[in-house]
Amino acid sequence: MLAVLRSVWDEPRPPRPPLRVWRDWALVAALVPLSVLEGVLRPDLPWRSLSMIVTVALVPTLLWRRSRPLLMVVIAFGVTALVPLVTGGAFQETYTMVYLLLLPYALVRWGPGREVVIGLAVILVNVCRTMVFDHPGATDVIGAFAVLFATVTLGLASRYRAGARIRELDQIKLLEREQLARDLHDTVAHHVSAMAIRAQAGLATAESRPAAATEALRMIEAEASRALAEMRTMVRVLRRDEPAELAPGRRIADLEQLASRSRSGPSVDVEIRGDLDDLPPSVGAAIYHLAQESVTNARRHARHATRIEVRVAADDTSVRLRVSDDGDPPAVRPAARPAGYGLIGMIERADLLGGTCEAGPNPDRGWTVTAVLPRTQPAT
Repeated sequence: MLAVLRSVWDEPRPPRPPLRVWRDWALVAALVPLSVLEGVLRPDLPWRSLSMIVTVALVPTLLWRRSRPLLMVVIAFGVTALVPLVTGGAFQETYTMVYLLLLPYALVRWGPGREVVIGLAVILVNVCRTMVFDHPGATDVIGAFAVLFATVTLGLASRYRAGARIRELDQIKLLEREQLARDLHDTVAHHVSAMAIRAQAGLATAESRPAAATEALRMIEAEASRALAEMRTMVRVLRRDEPAELAPGRRIADLEQLASRSRSGPSVDVEIRGDLDDLPPSVGAAIYHLAQESVTNARRHARHATRIEVRVAADDTSVRLRVSDDGDPPAVRPAARPAGYGLIGMIERADLLGGTCEAGPNPDRGWTVTAVLPRTQPAT
């Protein structure tokens, strides 16, 4: 039990709490006149002016409920606990003050563990004070605790769901890093094998053909430079140790295998333009995997699509990939939703190689994925 309490106390704050948005300001702008209207029209409200002032004064706590959840809880529930002492117990909360339930929700959703514990203790003390001094009926007590429990449970559920999604995204990125690192490992191993073969050939011909030995050394130097570049990239992606075969991975030339003329689905047309000589194997493998994933997504999700175009264009500095289809414009394409793990992996792979990857609907119909990767590896 003590370990559980210590774990709750040490729970860190969830990352990246959202900033104030227009909905927060709209909520505040709506609550202020509503509070005044209730104070004017409600006949059974004691200390009418004080009730309106307190209700309106606590509305701005909603603006800081995510960034300072504990402080806002202490201010709001502290004020509602102290005002009855000033009025001799005659103070009655307005119906509009139901907005205060957003504060415990935000506390549980966005606060660190110790702030959650302290804030919930403050709220419970305030509830118990109400029970002692106001003598509510059993129905009111049960209802108050039920509403508070439901609010806290909803906040915990949202927090757990967001944490689970972050872990899933991290897992997707990790898997993409491992896959890229595996490709790089295979490429480096291929370069080293080629170096060993050329070194053996150079040794065998050193005495009889010195010129051939010199040429072998030049080839070894070129292979070593490529291998070092790939190794630097491999270090960047922090690959786990796993066995890999000594064979090169996919290349841009393998994109031709994606082309098809299927009767049951959209046809795939592949076009490759530009100078692709001396392209780093990691870039070629990445272009292939990005195109393959894009074509797979288009076949699955492009409704009534008849054609998928894969276009690769290379210049002196970069390689550009464009995959588009002519399907009906869906309301929400899965790759564009927050759960679009395929797109997340594609973006991660492009980013690791110093490039970009974007996806979105076309102006008229269809969907397009665009990726741009540099020909040279980014510096570590």
